[in-house]
Amino acid sequence: MNQIIRKVSLFLLFFCISISLYSQDKLIDILSGELKREFSVLQKQETPPYYISYRVSDITSYGVEASFGNITSVTDSRHRFLTTRVRTGTYDLDNSHEIRGDQFDFLGRIPSMIQLPLDDNADAICQTIWNATNKEYLQATDKYAKVKANVAVKVTSEDTSADFSKNAKAFEYYEKPVNPAEYNFDLNGWKEKVKKYSVVFLNDKNIYQGNASVTFYKQRKYFISTEGVKICENYAGARLLINAVIKSDDGMELPMYKTYFAYKPSDLPSDKTILDDTEEMVKKLGKMRTASVVEPYQGPAILSGRAAGVFFHEIFGHRVEGHRQKSENEGQTFKKKIGEQILPESITISCDPTIKNSAGLDLNGYYKFDDEGVEGSKVTIVDKGVMKDFLMSRSPISNFYTSNGHGRAQEGYQPVSRQSNLMIATTNPLTPEQLKKKLIEECKKQNKEFGYYFEDIQGGFTMTGRTIPNAFNVMPTEVYRVFVDGRPDELVRGVDLVGTPLSMFSNITDCGDNPGVFNGTCGAESGGVPVSCASPAIFVKQIEVQKKSKSQEKPPILSRPDSEKGTP
Repeated sequence: MNQIIRKVSLFLLFFCISISLYSQDKLIDILSGELKREFSVLQKQETPPYYISYRVSDITSYGVEASFGNITSVTDSRHRFLTTRVRTGTYDLDNSHEIRGDQFDFLGRIPSMIQLPLDDNADAICQTIWNATNKEYLQATDKYAKVKANVAVKVTSEDTSADFSKNAKAFEYYEKPVNPAEYNFDLNGWKEKVKKYSVVFLNDKNIYQGNASVTFYKQRKYFISTEGVKICENYAGARLLINAVIKSDDGMELPMYKTYFAYKPSDLPSDKTILDDTEEMVKKLGKMRTASVVEPYQGPAILSGRAAGVFFHEIFGHRVEGHRQKSENEGQTFKKKIGEQILPESITISCDPTIKNSAGLDLNGYYKFDDEGVEGSKVTIVDKGVMKDFLMSRSPISNFYTSNGHGRAQEGYQPVSRQSNLMIATTNPLTPEQLKKKLIEECKKQNKEFGYYFEDIQGGFTMTGRTIPNAFNVMPTEVYRVFVDGRPDELVRGVDLVGTPLSMFSNITDCGDNPGVFNGTCGAESGGVPVSCASPAIFVKQIEVQKKSKSQEKPPILSRPDSEKGTP
């Protein structure tokens, strides 16, 4: 009897604590009440919804930008964005189903950026939610009617899995709001910092863009659904960007970037580190302006850790996002590769949103819950070179029927499966000297005068659809020729790294021993989401480069005004 009383007492204590915590955050109570009311009313309609969710992002952001030592913009803002999701039909077939043959089906993914009032005025917030839910419901019922008609007249889908997986558990998760003192952003202090960083670009009169900017956001995220999920959590991130552009005599624009990310502004690198990096960037830009232009090339190459991170994100990460294996407009590069060896046995690739740091750096792709209210979890995509899994949202595909917490979206967009922290690991790490030796040996085998070393990459893009070539284009910013005869490495310009994923993967043979980290924002059909990739350097037996497109405009005729006055 005493044991029963003790269990009841513990339950009541937990219940009271939960009530107490949630009572500190009035918005979640307002959302819950309105969700219950809307769902109850819409259940009486001829086509009732079976699922409704509300996502709210309460974002406070700051930003400062400077150019050549002068402040050009300052931002200080707060917004609350509401994203509503209404599903009509059933878990098996609902309004999210692809309408095959409809070239305008993508219109259903157009974002709806609804702003909620910033204060917790229940009447004003409920009015906004009601309007958004009504609009979303009408669109859902209209789309569901079209889905049923499309299914009736088309051949059977290649993938007959359900449209939405059932949630295994209803749960509540609550975090207290962040302590402002721990995430302080000194606006005036950062004004002086970015001025100090960007003024360094005056040291070369040929640099015509020289900027430094810092952004910091604090985000309070809410998620509730008719399945009983209720989440309140916090995110924060600070990003510093140093970038400059120089122009060669032939009109080619040559950009260079350096980015830094940390959860707290105070954890960004020291002034000395950033100033040293900026001065080094100025020197490299000066050399790059007169560097040789590459010719089309096919042969061996090494990609640094950070360059390899961008490479894996673009050519591999997007192709293992689950929803791309389901859409009949997608190329589905790896859908039939489960159980096959696609990389050397020494390489394992995972996507893990639960990791906060790697190689001593904070990771931008960290989160606890995805944007469908599912707890993020590690997914081993490639195990010892063998393809094993996909990144899954709650949109099932054949043989992969549940989410692994990778349903992600920007505010206003609906979630699809997306990357988080892509982690590349090797059991056979090689030193930089060993990688370079392999590069030279392979160049000799292929009768090449030189191979390439890619030090840094600004980004890239990839095509995954069926109606266009399934190719990628990665855009390097710092590339060197490595000669087999022992001549010093030569900085070159005008390089685009291109190819197709299966061909490229078949030529990866080895990895380095020092991981580099790429932190960025990835844009796709569910908007921009924060991502990271940690990868060692990789050796590739065969890559292809092409000439980069370039401007036909001459460099500025007039000299930069400060060059006549002398550098301050």
